[in-house]
Amino acid sequence: MVNKKLSLRGYLYIAFLSVLWGASFFFVKLTLREITPLTIVLVRVGVSALILTVLVYATGMKMPSSPGIWGAFFVMGALNNLVPFSLTIWGQQYVDSSVASILTASAPVFSVILAHFLTSEERMTPARVTGVFLGLFGVAVLIGFDSLQSSGLKVPGEAALLGAGLCYAFSAIYGRRFRGMPPLVVASGVLTGAAVMMIPPVFILENPLSLTPGTTTLAALAGLTFLSTTLAYVFYYKTLAITGPTNLLLVTFLIPVNAIFLGVVVLGETLEPSAIAGMVFIFAALVVTDGRLFRKR
Repeated sequence: MVNKKLSLRGYLYIAFLSVLWGASFFFVKLTLREITPLTIVLVRVGVSALILTVLVYATGMKMPSSPGIWGAFFVMGALNNLVPFSLTIWGQQYVDSSVASILTASAPVFSVILAHFLTSEERMTPARVTGVFLGLFGVAVLIGFDSLQSSGLKVPGEAALLGAGLCYAFSAIYGRRFRGMPPLVVASGVLTGAAVMMIPPVFILENPLSLTPGTTTLAALAGLTFLSTTLAYVFYYKTLAITGPTNLLLVTFLIPVNAIFLGVVVLGETLEPSAIAGMVFIFAALVVTDGRLFRKR
């Protein structure tokens, strides 16, 4: 695949998209103060699905009627939204938003491993093997070996965030079957599938109708839904058309930067040296795996 040369417009789009996604960790942390995790996920995907479906028909397109396509939408909805969103939000109850963003940034490392075994065109290379080991070492440094012996739910929370990254890796491979379909239709169908599957567990495990969140919490939930999900989905495909898929990897580097800024400056979180060291190794893994820097040199 030929890489597109990034223009100033491309850089600005990537930066804006990273702000939208980076802010999601900040919004989740605020929303969790008064709203239960699964309810947050349902509102996030349900409202976004409704808005995107309206946009599909407003732009002259239609949603597919094939049961096979909708079955694929439901699978993708589980891999890309329902499971990783639930794991991320549950994990952030016990992990700072800045650390959560770094852990989920490891998703491309998992993608390299899965692509080697599940696809025929993306095999392991020495650079990718090096990147995988750097990424896994960065995760180990971030979590810390001493933490494994500690009590509490911090380590399970970190494991949940890594699980979310693994789900994103699976979804990146599974989502290739939607090539050729209008991106807005795919986004609407996937979110709709996730919302439908989310309804039963929310009302079985939680009682959303009894919640009485305050203004700040509702504003954070609105930001998570309208900015970090709905607008981010629309903007993602606009950015993809301008930059190309390979250049879009830059977003992975910038998301933790924005999340760390909001977490440290606004929420008062403290970024431990182990988190900084882990982030350096994970970023190094992404650089080595991507390989463009070394090809240019």
